[in-house]
Amino acid sequence: MDFLIVLTAAAVASVLLRRPLHKAPVAFYALAVVLDVAYVVGIEGLLPRVAMGPLTLLMGKCMLSLALFVVVMYIGVFAKGSKAHQWLKPVRAELSIVACILACGHMAVYLASYAPRLGSAMGANVVSALVVAVALLVLLLVLGVTSFGFVKRHMRTESWKRLQRWAYAFFGLVYVHLMLMLAPAASRGGEAAVASVAVYTAVFGAYAVLRVRRAWCDQQADTDAAATAAAAAELSASDEGRLASA
Repeated sequence: MDFLIVLTAAAVASVLLRRPLHKAPVAFYALAVVLDVAYVVGIEGLLPRVAMGPLTLLMGKCMLSLALFVVVMYIGVFAKGSKAHQWLKPVRAELSIVACILACGHMAVYLASYAPRLGSAMGANVVSALVVAVALLVLLLVLGVTSFGFVKRHMRTESWKRLQRWAYAFFGLVYVHLMLMLAPAASRGGEAAVASVAVYTAVFGAYAVLRVRRAWCDQQADTDAAATAAAAAELSASDEGRLASA
């Protein structure tokens, strides 16, 4: 499936380009803006068809942005000492911002295409997908803006962490949006749609399971560390007591 190819390429690129991304993130943000503009221009018929093929796949179907969001979210399932976590955690914010910028181009075209239909009769599936898309846009803007370092520095740490937890809601709504868009074709037995539903469900489902497992493992590690510290403190106090009595 196309998404698995794009996801694999995005994951590999994220690892290989992590140093230049960390050192010069603005260059990557600018490239994402260029892709947004190119896609919008192409929608207006100002680009050759050969260029619109890749742009439609990566931008029109939002596959590149989604793949980067998947990479960002999956960073959280790796143990803190693992290579994957060490490689990608330092550029997690930058990857998020690039994904947000790329998603803006897709959303601008998507929402603009539905604007003329507002007020007219639309199916329940389309209305639901549109409502979810608007919610995603709001979360996208809030999470994207607060991913910038200069914004984070002006926020209280606890407030920033609390706000960033909405990323889980965002990721869940992305899955809901995908299912709403694919459901009509999948229900009619469309092979491509059915395959897409299976792949997205596997990717999002695996993330949910692995993220819960990581949270449990981290909690257990914190509990064990606290117990070890308490035992060490108790032993130290006991040793001091024996020395004092001697």
